[in-house]
Amino acid sequence: MHLDPIIIRRFKELEAKAEAVLAAKVVDFVSAEGKSYHKVPSDMYKEWATNVLNLVHRTFGESSIHYRNLAKHYESFGGWLSDFNDSYGIFRAAREDYEGGYLFHIRTLAKAEVLSDAIAQAKELLASGYKDPACILARVSLESTLKDLANKYGVSEGKLDRMNADLTKAGAYNMAKQKQITAWAEIGNKAAHGEWTHYTEQDAAAMVAGVESLVADL
Repeated sequence: MHLDPIIIRRFKELEAKAEAVLAAKVVDFVSAEGKSYHKVPSDMYKEWATNVLNLVHRTFGESSIHYRNLAKHYESFGGWLSDFNDSYGIFRAAREDYEGGYLFHIRTLAKAEVLSDAIAQAKELLASGYKDPACILARVSLESTLKDLANKYGVSEGKLDRMNADLTKAGAYNMAKQKQITAWAEIGNKAAHGEWTHYTEQDAAAMVAGVESLVADL
């Protein structure tokens, strides 16, 4: 997974802000047993928490457990140090999950859904007798899928043929699959360059079906 340096930097900045909130804690009262109960400045907490909510929303999405938990604690914040510590724990979990690359699967699933929609359109075009635009659409989906696999396997993005070879070396798939991908890409290239008599409807159908299978395995 490619980690965005801007997001990493923002997590670091908000970690420093969190430490500043902690440093500003004050004793609210001391119990009869001598235990001190602390509060943190409400304005500092809300500024920090709003920044974190914005970051988590943009990075993980509004439906993520990180965002929902943090929003819940923000709404119930009572000023106590323990309230802040709960929010701080959620923030640290979000940072750990992002920097550890555990967001990859979520993004991959979302991307796979988009690619599946593109393949569905290609199948509809095929069924209507439009093999050439169907192949062009499948070719775009094929390259996008290889780019996702490249990120997953630590392979540099580039031209389709090079990514295909590098992914085989990285163990993403075997040489038989590599040859199939080369053949599909060739059909897509012919479609894009107007060489429509150089492949058949059967070739186009095999390409679309093959790319669909590759996307499903992503």
